[in-house]
Amino acid sequence: MSSHAAGRPDSADYREIFLHDLPMIDTRAPVEFNKGSFPNAINLPLMTDIERQKIGTCYKQRGQQAAIALGHELVSGKTKQTRVEAWAEFARAHPDGYLFCFRGGLRSQISQQWLRDAGVPYPRVQGGYKAMRTFLIEEIESAVLDCAFTIVGGMTGTGKTEVLAQLDNAIDLEGHANHRGSSFGKRATPQPSQISFENALAIDFLKRRAAGWQRFVLEDESRLIGRCSVPLSLHEGMRGYPLVWLDDSVEGRVERILKDYVVDLCADFVAQHGAEEGPQVFAGALRQNLANIMRRLGGERHRELDTIMQEALQRQLADGDVDRHRDWIRMLLSDYYDPMYYYQLEQKAGRIIFRGNQREVVEYLRAQSASG
Repeated sequence: MSSHAAGRPDSADYREIFLHDLPMIDTRAPVEFNKGSFPNAINLPLMTDIERQKIGTCYKQRGQQAAIALGHELVSGKTKQTRVEAWAEFARAHPDGYLFCFRGGLRSQISQQWLRDAGVPYPRVQGGYKAMRTFLIEEIESAVLDCAFTIVGGMTGTGKTEVLAQLDNAIDLEGHANHRGSSFGKRATPQPSQISFENALAIDFLKRRAAGWQRFVLEDESRLIGRCSVPLSLHEGMRGYPLVWLDDSVEGRVERILKDYVVDLCADFVAQHGAEEGPQVFAGALRQNLANIMRRLGGERHRELDTIMQEALQRQLADGDVDRHRDWIRMLLSDYYDPMYYYQLEQKAGRIIFRGNQREVVEYLRAQSASG
């Protein structure tokens, strides 16, 4: 370790930490980490969930000193050595990083002391997880208060996400939620926890605002994107922000949905589950998505669509032919999604400031952001 690394102080500069994606050791127990952490944090806990539970019970019954003593007893010898080695390896690989616990208290101080004893000085984040989390929640609130927003709306399959991908000032809520936002939006990999979703969103705002952006483009979303909930203040704002409406032909939409929800999604399931199991898991997921809206479709319409979908899946899994999928996609658009969107469009008509195809919408939004 260089003398510079040896002398790095503890930090409470959360802005700096998140702007530069500084790597961090989260020393909290796995159960805490799994509820949510930060994109650049790795969980190398001081204690397992069971150890933490035992120490918590001891603390309640016999006080802090007894709890600390039990902690040193539970995490000692080979167990302690293994954990310190894991931290030391991380510290050497990431000399610019930090470690933290829940409040920047006992656990991170103990981890830091043990590392120092092993000859690896490493700074910790003052205030810990709780202070960083508060900082990020305030970042979202301040963005909602201080920035201007435009919403991109449009029927299912018009390619709203493709528009966002072409803009430097777009915030992709669905990307952060790892979900496409519709009844068929579930991906092959799981969604983040609510806390991790909010943290990643806040860091996105932080970085773009640091780069000078004060106007942002968002896709029109309901409050829930899968099981991730858009922060309340942002969602309330979204219901009133000016709207740009994206148009596309029915054929264009059918082809886009076929690519996103059938071809690409099947490939994602294969990447996750392997060539044998992947296609079957994909087929099950697709039919489950349809079953989830059965009540709104009505039993008869659901049966009809499900029969077509099963035929399409059999053909796809047999020889890769996806042509039959277009039939249920077209029916689902005309009978389910479009009537819903026409109703929404009537409600939102007064907020529409521009309407056009993908190229026109991207050009309009770029010009809008350039004018401040």
